[in-house]
Amino acid sequence: MTTDPSLRAARAGMNTAAGHIVMVLLAIFSLFPVYWMIVTSLRPANAIFDTTPWPTAPSLANYDYALSAIPIIEMLGNTLLVSSVVTIAQLFTGLLAAYAFACWRFPFDKLIYTLIALTWLVPFQVVMIPNYLLVSSLGLLDSVTALILPHFAAALAILLLAQAMRSFPREVLEAARMDGARSWRILWEVIAPNLRGTIASLAILIFISTWNEYFWPLLLSRTPENSVVQIGIQMFMTSEGTQWGPLMAASTMASLPILVLYVVLQRQVVQSFMQSGIR
Repeated sequence: MTTDPSLRAARAGMNTAAGHIVMVLLAIFSLFPVYWMIVTSLRPANAIFDTTPWPTAPSLANYDYALSAIPIIEMLGNTLLVSSVVTIAQLFTGLLAAYAFACWRFPFDKLIYTLIALTWLVPFQVVMIPNYLLVSSLGLLDSVTALILPHFAAALAILLLAQAMRSFPREVLEAARMDGARSWRILWEVIAPNLRGTIASLAILIFISTWNEYFWPLLLSRTPENSVVQIGIQMFMTSEGTQWGPLMAASTMASLPILVLYVVLQRQVVQSFMQSGIR
C-alpha cells in the first residue's frame, strides 16, 4: 500500500514540530530555576518573596552586600584555581594511566585496573578523615594546596579515557610506531588530538564536580580568604535565618564560570556525541 508523499511530508513535519515543542518545554523547565535565582538576586529585601516573574524595582544591593559581607572575589579565585588545577591534573594523570592500560601489557595490569575501578565505588567521605590526617601532618591545613592534593588523580578519568583509547584504531598506532614515534609522541600527537570531544566532556565533569565540592573545604578551611565560594554561600544561611537576596547574588556569581566553561567547550562536547553516534 503506497502512501501519498505529501501525507508523509506532513507527518514528518508534525513529528518534527512535536519534538521541538518537547525540547522547548524541557529547556524552559531546566532554565527556570536559574532565571528565578537571577531575578531573586535583583529584588530588594522587602520584595524577596514576591511571585512576579520579574523584579518590579531591580537593584544591585544584594550584590553589593554579598561582596562586602564575605571575601567572595578571593573565594571565587580560590575555587577557580582549585577547579582548574584539579581538572588539568586529573586529565594529565588519566591520559598517562589510560594509555598504559590500553596500549601496554604488564604484570597484574588487569588486577590493577580492577582495583582502580573499585576505588570509584568508594565515596570520598570514607577517606576524608585519613586524608585530613595526612594533610594535617604535612602542615597544609587551611591552604589551597590541601584542597587540590587528594584530587590529583581520579578513577573516573582513567576508566573513561582507557575505554576511549581501546576503541582507537590499532592500525594508526602501528603506523606511528613504524614511523619511529615513541609512546610519549603517540599519546600527545596521535591519540589526544582525536579524543578532544571525550577530553572536553571529561573536563566539564571534573571542573563542575570540583567547583561544587563542599565537605572537603568545610573540613579544611579556617579562614574565608583560604576557602572556596561554596563555603561563602553557606555563610548566608545561619540559625537566625537565611538571607535569600545575598545568597542568590552569591550563587549567581558562583554560576557564571561554569556557564562560561560550557559555552567554550560545548562544540567539542557536541562533536563527541555525534562521533559516538556515527560509530
